[in-house]
Amino acid sequence: MLALRSLAFNIAFYANLVVWLVICLPTLLLPRRALMAVARGWARSSLWLLRVIAGTRLEVRGLANIPQGGCLVACKHQSMWETFALVPFFSDPTFILKRELMFIPFFGWYLWKADMVPVNRRGGARAMVRMTEKAAEEARDGRQIIIFPEGTRRPPGAEPAYKYGIAHLYGRLGVPCLPVALNSGLYWPRRRFIRRPGTIVVEFLPPIPAGLPRDSLVPALIEAIEPVARRLHVEGLAEIGGIIQPAPERAEAP
Repeated sequence: MLALRSLAFNIAFYANLVVWLVICLPTLLLPRRALMAVARGWARSSLWLLRVIAGTRLEVRGLANIPQGGCLVACKHQSMWETFALVPFFSDPTFILKRELMFIPFFGWYLWKADMVPVNRRGGARAMVRMTEKAAEEARDGRQIIIFPEGTRRPPGAEPAYKYGIAHLYGRLGVPCLPVALNSGLYWPRRRFIRRPGTIVVEFLPPIPAGLPRDSLVPALIEAIEPVARRLHVEGLAEIGGIIQPAPERAEAP
């Protein structure tokens, strides 16, 4: 039954995405905020499908901690889930993402229109400068810059592997940094089609104020996020019967 429900959801999820991509093509000619409203609608419809078909619900904690205006959002990254599910909680979000995604037909067009912040992972220091300048421009416009500070999806329970890039970005943007913990990887595992029933919890934590020394950010993020991530991991394991026993990956240097 789990496999059948997971298969049904995956079919519905991608079919839903295609429908939204096609019927919303006219928004490419409208102001960006019209497109972001569409993105929120697509995200909510995807969460609805996940709840109805796969039985995977969402619990949100700490909404009051989201600051007004521009901020840097540092979120744990365990799953594809957070790449869309966070969108409805922010007034005008943009993601820092792989440049290659911008070249996908249809989908990439929307990313360009939404003024996402691409980064060329092979571009070295010059690519980092371009990404930082673009992110700073969006932050000045009051947008929320969402970044996954570990760079790639990590399995639930893995040791933290924060990259220095977020500290560089924090020092340049001059805005608060909002830490976000979650346990999505228990229910939407990376590189697997299984979608487990239960409750994904995402918790917005008190923001780290702007203006702190750059080198203090990563330790502050680890101190804020990791204990909560471990607590949410334990909560999720208890809900699904402890059937997940991930082998923690070796942490890379920040």
